[in-house]
Amino acid sequence: MSTGTGQVTSLGDALEALVAVAAGAGVAADVARAEGATLAAAVAESAPGAPADWALAMGGGRTQDFFDAAVRGRRWRASPTATLTLLVAAGSPAAAAYARALTEVASAACSLGEPTMRVIGNASVAAAAQLQAAGELRTAGPLGDVTRAAGPARAVPPASPSVGDGSADPVAAHAPESAPPPAQESPPAPARPVQELLDELDALIGLRTVKREVHRQVALLRVEKLRAEAGLRSPTLTRHLVFTGNPGTGKTTVARLVAGIYHSLGLLSTGQLVEVDRSELVAGYLGQTAVKTAEVVASAAGGVLFIDEAYSLAGDQYGTEAVDTLVKEMEDRRDDLVVIVAGYPAPMATFVAANPGLASRFRTTIEFEDYTDTELEQIIVHLADGADYELVPQALVRFRELLAATPRGRTFGNGRFARNVLEAAIGRHAWRLRDVDAPSTDELRRLLPADLEDDVDPADPADPSDPPAAAPGGAP
Repeated sequence: MSTGTGQVTSLGDALEALVAVAAGAGVAADVARAEGATLAAAVAESAPGAPADWALAMGGGRTQDFFDAAVRGRRWRASPTATLTLLVAAGSPAAAAYARALTEVASAACSLGEPTMRVIGNASVAAAAQLQAAGELRTAGPLGDVTRAAGPARAVPPASPSVGDGSADPVAAHAPESAPPPAQESPPAPARPVQELLDELDALIGLRTVKREVHRQVALLRVEKLRAEAGLRSPTLTRHLVFTGNPGTGKTTVARLVAGIYHSLGLLSTGQLVEVDRSELVAGYLGQTAVKTAEVVASAAGGVLFIDEAYSLAGDQYGTEAVDTLVKEMEDRRDDLVVIVAGYPAPMATFVAANPGLASRFRTTIEFEDYTDTELEQIIVHLADGADYELVPQALVRFRELLAATPRGRTFGNGRFARNVLEAAIGRHAWRLRDVDAPSTDELRRLLPADLEDDVDPADPADPSDPPAAAPGGAP
């Protein structure tokens, strides 16, 4: 890929540029380099030969190291990285420059191995997500927030420097998942007004039931706080929540807004969101899991700990140890911690009911319904607009046809489906223009029906991490 100077940027050069920007923001060099390497692996995951080129840029490593990094970095193909999130939340003046440096890393990842059309789409969407988070693009919010409606650019609320294991990856010992905040700490970002956050919630596409329940929770918690301030007795309301629903229905997006709302109400001191799954709570040996889980909870203190597919902690002694530790930590930190567990409805109900400590703390369940075809069309239009693309009317007709032909089972990706289609379309668009020496601005922006076709070029093998564009997507 080329920079504005027309020169091809290698991954090594892009990582060094990222480190240089990070130094000015007080972010440790190894943290920034590991984060960039992780993002590059996630972007180039489907490219034949990419693991070897990636390892060369890293100064060594195994093929498994590349795929371990790619798994950790997949969420950053659609949302700001952990360090960028911290910089934006702290109001750092270096956030925009760091976002631009991340886009160069995503661009450089396209030179790893034999790039596929999917890799090009991944890079475009990942770059847009970083720039939008830093307020560098004209539409609202990170591209990963697939339900966000159009509006003025806005930095995301504090969010997750996720905690990871990192045992198999040479760069993971300093990976962003386990990284501390930037060394030069900025003053905490002021809480955004509750009404502003509720307006942002209401602007999301669909989610009518979810919006109503969040508004109800806000009203209850606000009155409880006012009664306590007035010296009145009130029953203690649990603030912990269960989110149920299929993948891609906006659970993480709403969790991030809930964190900000609780912070604004004075119920949480910082309001950051830390997002984890089983792998980030469970260690390799009994006894270590309790320590690992406690460390994760400590990183979320003052904010919201979001545990996706929480029912995966059931059924073995390692998961039981994690749950027991979680229950203890929730009690010890009950005044400044909220936990949200998420997953499919039936397994979540069984999981919570099976543990008395969880059942007594998770009394409110919010159900996230699947999106309608009309809502999914609105989502892909907004995603395209956020990445500065335009789906022509005929392309939207083709998208509706893809929706009609896609089964709506439990694995249907909802908003992720729309994003997968767009990522693949961006890759096909680039391939379509490969022989056009000087494409016009319209040609560079417009996605045609052919760009949404689900045929696969023989030189473009399927991404092992994601289903094809015309098939259901993965979990959010």
